[in-house]
Amino acid sequence: MRAWRLYHQAPIETEPMRLEEIPTPEPGPGQVRLKVQVCGVCHTDLHTVEGDIHPPHLPITIGHQVVGIVDALGPGVTQPKLGDRVGVPWFYDACGQCEYCQRGEENLCPNARFTGFHVDGGYAEYMLAEARYALPLPENMDDLHTAPLLCAGIIGYRTIRQAEVQPGERVGLFGFGASAHIAIQVLRHWGCEVYVFTRSANHQRHAEELGAAWVGQPADKAPKPLDRALIFAPAGIVVHYALDNLRRGGTVAINAIHLSPIPEMPYDLIYWEKTLRSVANATYQDGVDFLKLAAEIPIQTTVQPYAFEDAQKALQDLKASRINGEAVLQIAT
Repeated sequence: MRAWRLYHQAPIETEPMRLEEIPTPEPGPGQVRLKVQVCGVCHTDLHTVEGDIHPPHLPITIGHQVVGIVDALGPGVTQPKLGDRVGVPWFYDACGQCEYCQRGEENLCPNARFTGFHVDGGYAEYMLAEARYALPLPENMDDLHTAPLLCAGIIGYRTIRQAEVQPGERVGLFGFGASAHIAIQVLRHWGCEVYVFTRSANHQRHAEELGAAWVGQPADKAPKPLDRALIFAPAGIVVHYALDNLRRGGTVAINAIHLSPIPEMPYDLIYWEKTLRSVANATYQDGVDFLKLAAEIPIQTTVQPYAFEDAQKALQDLKASRINGEAVLQIAT
């Protein structure tokens, strides 16, 4: 099979990945093999390639927004079945035994593994998945438009939850890429007034098309204070901007696996019982709950397809903010 392999971390402009022929994997106990149909392209992929975050070993095949068809079952697997269409998100598996797993916080498990980071991911024609963590997918959405739901959608939904957003509140989105363009649809479904802060003129127009009540630059002062702010931009200074726009008693949730340092800030930015919290990964149940909601709304994802052979071009375009919504690799032929 063909797979993109990362042997060393370097700027994506240097094209550090190699498209190679490698053996097709065989599923072990509790695993299924997927014939990959499509795989979304995520900022976490870019962080992995460029060395902002470090996988425990190289080479690795990145990619964690995978839509695939089950084509082989490992010993002991009865669900899913051969031919089933399933999704594999960033969260790959957890130990199930530690205090975090026992509390339903498997996303915090010290032994959790993540797709395309600890184990080979979806920039490949085939991949393995743990059967009990494979996600059932909405039937009313095609492969291409489903892929962004599996990371951008799920982690955006967890960010909304962690910010404790209530229906009808005023919510600010800082950054308007793959996650935010899905999150705004959930928020509008809940009757929220959404303000979007983003540098890109294209992203500003996209936000307006999706129902934003106001758009501006990240450092702008919004017309009214925010009840909640969701940060999707990986820049620490944005934390200042979000807190400065937040009402007393409001919450800022940071959705970033990698964030540049947060500059020193005056105490009055966080005073008045404002809450600042991070979002770390997502649970399997987050995925189940979000995909059910996405089918009900229904979520309309904006995608830019790329040929499998153009994976590095897709990452370059992502880095340069040339993509509205999300890039998706079309892998199955």
